[in-house]
Amino acid sequence: MKRFLVIFTVILGIFLLSFLSEYQEDLRRLYSRPVSEWPAPTIDSGIVWKEFQSLPKVDSNYFEIMESPEVVLGKFLFFDPILSGSNQISCSSCHNPQTSWADKLTVPIGHDHQEGSRNTPSLLNVYARQTLFWDGRDSTLEAQALSPIAAHHEMNMKTDELVPKLKAILAYDTLFQAAYKTPDWSISEVVKALAAFQRTLKSRRSRFDEFLDGNYKILNDQEIRGMHLFRTKARCMNCHHGQFMTDEQFHNIGLTYYKRKYEDLGRYHVTKDPADVGKFRTPSLRDVMNTDPWMHNGLFWNMTGLLNLYNSGMQMNSATPEQKAADPLYPVTDPLMQKLNLSKEEIADIAAFMQAITATKYRMRRPESLPR
Repeated sequence: MKRFLVIFTVILGIFLLSFLSEYQEDLRRLYSRPVSEWPAPTIDSGIVWKEFQSLPKVDSNYFEIMESPEVVLGKFLFFDPILSGSNQISCSSCHNPQTSWADKLTVPIGHDHQEGSRNTPSLLNVYARQTLFWDGRDSTLEAQALSPIAAHHEMNMKTDELVPKLKAILAYDTLFQAAYKTPDWSISEVVKALAAFQRTLKSRRSRFDEFLDGNYKILNDQEIRGMHLFRTKARCMNCHHGQFMTDEQFHNIGLTYYKRKYEDLGRYHVTKDPADVGKFRTPSLRDVMNTDPWMHNGLFWNMTGLLNLYNSGMQMNSATPEQKAADPLYPVTDPLMQKLNLSKEEIADIAAFMQAITATKYRMRRPESLPR
């Protein structure tokens, strides 16, 4: 009997290996073709989505753009702590080129060592965002720029004092006049220059981009399995799709911490609509493994743990109809969040795919000196 069990186990193992090998070959065949011919992803009814799209190759005009007077000025301003009330904090203090234009902190540290309340998002590909900040309160980089400059716990600069402060520096006055052809530049030109520089911050192409463009050997078997799961069983493409892997929408995924430590009502603070309680903007997954910690609160440092969170469905704290009627602010988790029943191996496969969509870091050098 014992011998029979050993033989049966060996045969079963061989069968399973053969089955898995055939499954992997089938998956590779399915995706070793143009994206337009790929199997359709699992998308819920009513969801408007876009197929994956690779990033373009390096812009041949990149160096010309970086040398334009407006961008040169914007880069100086971005790295210059003179934009802060203390002359110690620059935009790059939180959006560091060494850490993929974020800061690798749970929440940022600003003026007088005060902590912020939300994680610093990366500025990579910010030119393509339809809304800005986790709660989407601004829609342009120009409008966004003044918020951190003026915030008491960030740069703490009185905005009506910023232009006189800059005009007192002849080198800056010369740069502004070169960029905007007028001696009467104002705060409007300050934010325009900052925005112009930030629009140059773009992801490099990842191995996933090469795969999309026809190099079908560049992803390994595990990464292809992870991509397939991302598109199907894991339901990721309901929110993370298109060229930048974001739907640009707002969702409550169950991390409101309502009436507890870390409570954050998200977009509700902007719209005052109870339906927006706990909703935050869907982040792009481009370079995701370079931009940890993750989520609006920066509490998640481990990708496997984060995927386990999604695997649970996060519906355990969602309001019942009775709770919502009694308390209009009681958060409701988005119905797109569902229990996934992913195995440990499947979660590992998706985590591998996250590595494949992450490109090599580009660590832009800071200016060697600043206008003074």
